[in-house]
Amino acid sequence: MAALDLIEAPSEMSADYLKELKHTLVVSGDTELISAPAYYLAAQRAPSINAFMTGIAIIQDELAHAHIAYHILEELGEDQEKLIFSRDPKSFRYPYAFDVPLESWTELIVANAFYDQAGFCLLGDIHEHCSYGPWKRGLNKVMLEENFHLRNGRNWMKKMSQAGGETKAELQRAVDWMFPLTVEWFGLPDELKMHSKQLDYKLKGKTNDQLRQWWLSLVVPYCEEHGVKVPAHQEGEQYVLDYPFPCTFDAEARRWDFKDPCTWDDVLARWRARGPRNAEMVAMFQEEFHTFRKAHAHN
Repeated sequence: MAALDLIEAPSEMSADYLKELKHTLVVSGDTELISAPAYYLAAQRAPSINAFMTGIAIIQDELAHAHIAYHILEELGEDQEKLIFSRDPKSFRYPYAFDVPLESWTELIVANAFYDQAGFCLLGDIHEHCSYGPWKRGLNKVMLEENFHLRNGRNWMKKMSQAGGETKAELQRAVDWMFPLTVEWFGLPDELKMHSKQLDYKLKGKTNDQLRQWWLSLVVPYCEEHGVKVPAHQEGEQYVLDYPFPCTFDAEARRWDFKDPCTWDDVLARWRARGPRNAEMVAMFQEEFHTFRKAHAHN
């Protein structure tokens, strides 16, 4: 899209375009924001100070990315403070995967390799096709940094896989539950989501299934190359899942039952109910903010 075609201000957009743009920005901001507490809880189990500092650098990036989305929302008339610190935890719009606790450094690494790859695909698509100028430009910085997170995950996965033994077994256990969770990340399959205003308004360029295929085409070959098993394979130009999609997930046990297909209504109900860590993670930053407010109210 030529620079001349970009929308630069609310005065140039319809009410419906503004609504879709805000929705897309909220999902983006919430996803970046919630990844910070999700990653922080796992980064504390880093195997070295150096690894921990890398984890903290990634968390700092995610918060900066969230700020870009929320800042643009503020310019579009939203209250940034309310969006972050006063919303009900269940109203945050981010992929369900972040509600399932990451409990080890290994799981944080798989999150970098899988979740950040999903973020890279989604934001890369928006960066390329987005018709709203300020966000398109804001994503320049985000894309570079997501690449760093992704490389961190891939480098560590390779190292852990080569280590063999229990290290590789632990990596495989993390992949077993986190791979299908990231396949879900891209939302409903296209046949159930027939029409997307985000596509019409050029807020994104690819459909859910096209984005899912892009992610699979990057992740599956990488895992195969390093001896990590994933339940998907390539057939011609397409990647095919080796399990029913969707199927049942036990969030508390972090276990998939590939023998128990479910419906997308079941999945939507699970997403709406949020996962085991939703309230705890949102409380981490909301409570700190309100405590800070009270402490400085009398100054």
